[in-house]
Amino acid sequence: MRAACVLLSLVLLLLSPPAGAERIKDIASIAGVRDNQLAGYGLVVGLDGSGDQTTHTPFTVQSIINMLGNLGVTLPPGTNLQLKNVAAVMVTASLPAYARPGQHIDVTVSSIGNAKSLKGGTLVMTPLRGVDGQIYAIAQGNMSIGGAGAQAAGGASQTINHLLAGRIPGGATVERAVPAMLGEGRSITVELHETDFGAARRVADAINKALPGTAQALDGRSIQVVAPVEAPERVAFLGQLENIEVELVPSVARVIVNSRTGSVVMNQSVTLRNCAVAHGNLTVTIDTRTDVSQPSPGTLGSTVASRAGLVNIDQGGGAIMELRGGAKLADVVKALNALGAKPLDLVSILQAMKVAGALRAELEII
Repeated sequence: MRAACVLLSLVLLLLSPPAGAERIKDIASIAGVRDNQLAGYGLVVGLDGSGDQTTHTPFTVQSIINMLGNLGVTLPPGTNLQLKNVAAVMVTASLPAYARPGQHIDVTVSSIGNAKSLKGGTLVMTPLRGVDGQIYAIAQGNMSIGGAGAQAAGGASQTINHLLAGRIPGGATVERAVPAMLGEGRSITVELHETDFGAARRVADAINKALPGTAQALDGRSIQVVAPVEAPERVAFLGQLENIEVELVPSVARVIVNSRTGSVVMNQSVTLRNCAVAHGNLTVTIDTRTDVSQPSPGTLGSTVASRAGLVNIDQGGGAIMELRGGAKLADVVKALNALGAKPLDLVSILQAMKVAGALRAELEII
């Protein structure tokens, strides 16, 4: 009985996916299978007095006049519309691959005028066009806004989240399908999300192991795979291909620094060599001093005032700390935290470490 349990455990171990393995669909895509961006100009109506100020947004008035004209309503010449419940918006959507006429997709509605809020509004029928100028979907519906706002009589106001952009789930109906090139040719191309020659080779090897003699790496991003020509067999083939698991080597060591927010993100490949860092508080004070010069008694001189700039730099005591080389991300984070540096200070520290050769990673500032 014990021997049978051990044998079963070994079988399950052999059948289990390797540690760190990823499916091809998570790291790559099939060439030709892509989304297409759509955009359109429309109007949101039914707002509670929070729409565009039409005196400053003439395009909103023009859009209303054109819409009413298309609906058979003719306004007298010289009519001055003062609307508060209408807002001009841009409507954007992403058309998925193989979307067919009649299917629904989500749309995002964003104000382009000076409206205060789009909450409670309804988007009027808006054509969504592709980059070729063709209409691929029609959007319309009630918007969902994730924010809230209130205003008091004295002018005080409070706003939570954003009120000038919202979404309409399933708010657009697809009217035209985008032709797909996947069904042509004897082969398809698997495209990695990131260029990596080692990853391309491993993906090709994994495909050939599951589907012998079908794949070859063309470069650091593309793998050519021989596939069946008939549509049913090709779909089944691609379904099997996407779920093949690949054990990848560790990615390139990289540190991403957001200089505006002070955010620092590092992957697990980042290491640190032995180095010494001096970190102290640096205070820079800039002030202006006014000097007044009085003439001597009994002279014909006049009082003169002059302004002089003063710059004072005060550097607090900072100790030189030795950072031991770390082989893991946790060691790097622990070493940087030992300095007591704030996130914005880490930007300068990491840049200095990179120049000195102590930071073994690519440093990217966004």
